[in-house]
Amino acid sequence: MIESIKNSLAANNWQIPFANEFMLIILLITAFIFFSNNPLKHPRKYQIRNFINWFPMGLTYAFLYMARYNLTVSKNALSDLMSKESFGIIFGVGAWIYALSFLINGPLVDKIGGKRGMLIGAGGAALSNIFMGILTYLVVAQGVSLNITLWFSIFYGLNMYFQSYGAVSIVKVNAPWFHVRERGVFSGIFGTLISLGLYFSYDWGQSIVNATSVKTSGHLGFFESLLHNILNVGASPVNLTWFVFFIPAMILIFFVILEYFILKDNPGEAGFPNFDTEDASSGEMDVKFTAWELIKKILTNPIILTIAFIEFCSGVLRNGIMHWYLIYTNEIAKMFGAGGSTLFFKNNWGFLNAVAGISSAYLAGYISDKFFQSRRGPSAAFMYGAMIILIIIMALVISSAPLALGITVVSILLCVIGVHGLLSGTATMDFGGRKGAATAVGVIDGFVYLGTGVQSISLGYLVTKNWSYWPLFLLPFAILGFVLCLRIWKALPQSKRKAH
Repeated sequence: MIESIKNSLAANNWQIPFANEFMLIILLITAFIFFSNNPLKHPRKYQIRNFINWFPMGLTYAFLYMARYNLTVSKNALSDLMSKESFGIIFGVGAWIYALSFLINGPLVDKIGGKRGMLIGAGGAALSNIFMGILTYLVVAQGVSLNITLWFSIFYGLNMYFQSYGAVSIVKVNAPWFHVRERGVFSGIFGTLISLGLYFSYDWGQSIVNATSVKTSGHLGFFESLLHNILNVGASPVNLTWFVFFIPAMILIFFVILEYFILKDNPGEAGFPNFDTEDASSGEMDVKFTAWELIKKILTNPIILTIAFIEFCSGVLRNGIMHWYLIYTNEIAKMFGAGGSTLFFKNNWGFLNAVAGISSAYLAGYISDKFFQSRRGPSAAFMYGAMIILIIIMALVISSAPLALGITVVSILLCVIGVHGLLSGTATMDFGGRKGAATAVGVIDGFVYLGTGVQSISLGYLVTKNWSYWPLFLLPFAILGFVLCLRIWKALPQSKRKAH
């Protein structure tokens, strides 16, 4: 039976069949979980309107991921035009701009509302991707000699500035719609949407690269063949790589138009009564805070600061695996040829990321709500502990066991995406409260991308010398994250602590 599965995968270029259908089933299950999780006994009409609010916004956020991580897909497609060090610099610059933008955009979204923030973010990211597509066209099709590192850093930095509106906006909108006791399970939903974005980024992005390649592998799927024919790629002298930027831009423009009409910042705007969500803003909803007061309130909260440093480590680990494994497999395949196990992980990277992330997000949220009274620290600590063990295994198998390496890196992502969804997507609502949710997620997600920038530039330099440095660089951050998780083991929002 195993041999039959291997032969089937090999015949399909080691790609998992029906991956899109599987993702659709996951979305349906997500919707079922949402409607089943109703501890406050909301009326069915409220649940339906809440679903109409967060689901399209969640898809918008997922496609923002596609318009963010398409840089990794384009790096492999551009091959020698973008070196590993150039990629590290470009992504690092974008990550740090993303991180620093939160100092402005977090308080700004707390002031203007999540809906406006999401529209600005998705619209600006679409425009930035169009610019990167034009840049790619000039280099690939017109042969224009440009400093790839400089120009991509500028446009990708612009993209990441607008991307930074996404996370703060989605949390800002969701905070008034979900009670603290509902947010652990919702972190699973949030993690699902993040993971779906990874599927769009890597597998859909790679499908766009496949469809726009002049020399196809002969294994194009239905939609790849359709896009290949619509664009008349066969008549082009060069690969139409720029569509890896143009297509996400067009999708985002569609969602900007949709969200303009249906997204509401709170239940009151949708015709339902607002209610006390028992987060850190309870008793302060009538108090007016200036942007500086919000920042001060967040930055003087020791729990939020601890979460921020945990998420710094998450940024190092998540992107330190997510991007570099794909580049690693591409490089190994060029040098030595790729075996079946390497091709399996390489060609299904987005799907595997999504499944791992979705599983861990629900697991982390469920454990948090059901076993630890909505405390987020214990779930995060367990996952960080697992990452320490897995990174040690990664160091042992990196050069000798490709199957074990693939399983290990996917397992690391399972843990780190669960932590990220739980802390950035849920703890920010808990401890930032409805009043400061955007500022809180801005600070915490800012630290994620400070970590992302550190790993991007560091690993761009280190793996150019030797890939064995890769897990050794990651290990100290897993240990630090675990220790910090223990410090918030008992943390709960102040109003909820009083209630118990």
